Amino acid sequence: MLNINEMAPTFTLDNQDGEQVSLEDFRGKKSVVLYFYPKAMTPGCTTQACGLRDYQKELNDLDAIAIGISPDASEKLKRFEQKYQLNFPLVADLEHKVADEYGVWRLKKFMGKEYMGIVRTTFIIGKDGKLKVIMDKFKTKSHHEDVVEVLKGLN
Repeated sequence: MLNINEMAPTFTLDNQDGEQVSLEDFRGKKSVVLYFYPKAMTPGCTTQACGLRDYQKELNDLDAIAIGISPDASEKLKRFEQKYQLNFPLVADLEHKVADEYGVWRLKKFMGKEYMGIVRTTFIIGKDGKLKVIMDKFKTKSHHEDVVEVLKGLN
């Protein structure tokens, strides 16, 4: 697992448009809100994404950008973006290499079954590329509000 004040692992992945996106592309922003979610188009992930979409002005005012990462293919991410008019990058971690680096690809349980998958987690990365906050306990419906409050506390 990663720790606060460690350098955030960098990555380059395809976004919803099939274009390569690197964490380095966002250096200079005061904060990058890098959030890992299990699967596009599912209820909890949709609620979380739409909350961040609706708080885009607040994020901009705090010089922050949200980036969503899931193990979905770019094509599915594009449909997710279009269906819900999302206004931030979604990146495809098909082989969950970045999720592994961030320690969020773990054993999960659901209805008596065990499987490997993304444990919903948000990392706030500072202008210096270091991890400032790790959020792993939140409700999807208030995630966007929690993120903004944390960002305000960093100012």
